[in-house]
Amino acid sequence: MAGYNRIIIMGNLTRDPEFKQLASGQPVCQLGVASNRQYKNKQTGAMVQEVCFIDADVFGPQAESCRQFLQKGRPVLIEGRLKFDSWEGNDGQKRSKYSIVADRVVFLGNGGGAVETDAPEKMSGGASRARSGSMQASAEDMSLDYEPAAAESARKKTTKAAAPELEFKDEPPFQDDLPF
Repeated sequence: MAGYNRIIIMGNLTRDPEFKQLASGQPVCQLGVASNRQYKNKQTGAMVQEVCFIDADVFGPQAESCRQFLQKGRPVLIEGRLKFDSWEGNDGQKRSKYSIVADRVVFLGNGGGAVETDAPEKMSGGASRARSGSMQASAEDMSLDYEPAAAESARKKTTKAAAPELEFKDEPPFQDDLPF
């Protein structure tokens, strides 16, 4: 029988990334993500907010990028596969949880841009570009002997001038036909 195990989740980090190195030397970064869903309860008419908490493990060069650029509250999109873990707790109870083994992490927010970390070559030579949330290079980013404070203020000026402010209007969540 064939199987297919794929998950894509978008949410906010519930804690700062936990970075470790395995005995083999491979870096791993553990992320906690919360994804929200809001719907109207048809029986009571009240709006209900449902939160899904899940952990994700990121390996290799992506783990290094996550450690460097992510912090609690940052929105991310994670794509990968589900993994089931089970263990016995200190109290003797059997415990289990699902987690994600990430293939791709996309950093969202922070100026409206997004930075993907699935290809290490996208990150090389432009770490300051990744920090700004934009993959466009400027002269300050490519120079090796510039002053960081001056380049940061120049980047902020060019970013504000180049990116017009977008207005989003909130719309009520869709009405679903679920009995709860």
